[in-house]
Amino acid sequence: MRRRTTIRLVAAAAAACAAVGLVAGCGSGPRNLLDSIRSGSVILGTKFDQPGLGLRDPTKRTVIGFDTAVSTFVVNHIADELHVPHPHIKWRETPSAQREALISYGEVDLIAATYSINASRLAKVDFAGPYLINYQGLLVRASDDSVTTLTDLDTPDRKLCSVTGSTSAQNVKRQLHRVQLQEFDSYSSCVEALRNDKVDALTTDEAILAGYAHFFPRYDLRVLSMTYPRDTCSAGGDFIPAGRPFSTERYGIGLAKGQPRSVEAVNAALRAMLAPPPDGRSAWETALRSAIGDETVDGMIRRAAAPGSRFGFLPTPGDLGFLDAASTPCPTGGAR
Repeated sequence: MRRRTTIRLVAAAAAACAAVGLVAGCGSGPRNLLDSIRSGSVILGTKFDQPGLGLRDPTKRTVIGFDTAVSTFVVNHIADELHVPHPHIKWRETPSAQREALISYGEVDLIAATYSINASRLAKVDFAGPYLINYQGLLVRASDDSVTTLTDLDTPDRKLCSVTGSTSAQNVKRQLHRVQLQEFDSYSSCVEALRNDKVDALTTDEAILAGYAHFFPRYDLRVLSMTYPRDTCSAGGDFIPAGRPFSTERYGIGLAKGQPRSVEAVNAALRAMLAPPPDGRSAWETALRSAIGDETVDGMIRRAAAPGSRFGFLPTPGDLGFLDAASTPCPTGGAR
């Protein structure tokens, strides 16, 4: 009986590996970032299809964007601290659904790929960071001056686009009962629909939207901030006051569990990237401006500095206290 059970477990593990294309890596165990840097070669995971954050350039056989700039700075800074040459970097595409598996099976050393830190993911991988504070936003046509706030979409003839199953779109739908929700299979499809006047807005993380607007300037698109227009209750029963940003996300760098030295080394590198020199901008801000544009970054800075603002700008690597932040239950009878 024990032998049959073992065979079933091995077969199940092999099937799981095959499902995400990991047969070659299965059984090798997680990679150790510090050991890989010392060896002179690292495998870094990112997105290949998100302008501004992680986009594969087939002509140069490399990947460009803010996520890739962050992970490149990190491994090179760690190499300098270890007094070894900068490692050779191999990029690995890491779709959202496969990120934890790719880390656990040793297919990558780290992942920086719009990877929001949350408690359920932290149970499977370790996180360094956050390296970016992000909020849900709206992408609209710059020429359409009829849409300047979220509530402008709350009419039966307005169409809001997002990716199928996206929580971003559902967040908006709960607030705007009259808007038509159009779901596409990719953000790129939504952008095409927006520029061709098929929809009025696209919603997801601001950094993703800003990346599209910056990468395709001829489309003439702009990003709008989103706050709750009225007091409301979340699907989980938490009270959300009017004026609070939609869906605060904090992007982190995913690493294999149980390697605290690697996590601390990455956090130290992120702090170095965020530290501005006496007479200039930090490497972090320079990379962000290159990725999503000066106008967007300037707007983020002004927004965070405004009196009473609930928006942040600079992240604090190594501080995951936001995961334990207490929520306020909805009052009896709920909020409207």
